[in-house]
Amino acid sequence: MTLKNNIYYADDYIKKILFTTKSIAIVGLSDKENRPSNFAASYLKNRGYKIIPVNPVTNKKTILGEKVYKTISELEFIPDMVDLFVKKEKILTFVKEAVKIKTKTIWLQLGLIDKKSEKIANTANINFIMNRCPKIEYAKFSGELGWAGVNSNVISNKRNLLIK
Repeated sequence: MTLKNNIYYADDYIKKILFTTKSIAIVGLSDKENRPSNFAASYLKNRGYKIIPVNPVTNKKTILGEKVYKTISELEFIPDMVDLFVKKEKILTFVKEAVKIKTKTIWLQLGLIDKKSEKIANTANINFIMNRCPKIEYAKFSGELGWAGVNSNVISNKRNLLIK
């Protein structure tokens, strides 16, 4: 069980999303390697996920070797997940865009909570997670978090449970 800021998501719910997701559009993906969004995206890309950078302010043409898009609506295909690394006041705008393209999951990063967006996503039958990081959740369920000495309550003799 996971309970943070009175927001609960069953481990099976998060695992199912991580197992079925193949592509992640990361809104706010920074072109700077030392930023959390870039580090998380790089980690997830190295675990087999297709990363699609969405960054309305960068002038870079690529981030992590992938074409950069200015908006969600510009994407050339529908990603399985839209992960938001944005300011709180921008959440609703991007959630509405993600609902419009009918992504399977909308994920709000650590510190981002928006109940109105959650209701909109749920009404559209879109998975919705807030105040979590898919990189951390992946590391938790794959057992990799334990490599750093963190007790994730996952016991397995397999090196990486989520590698596709």
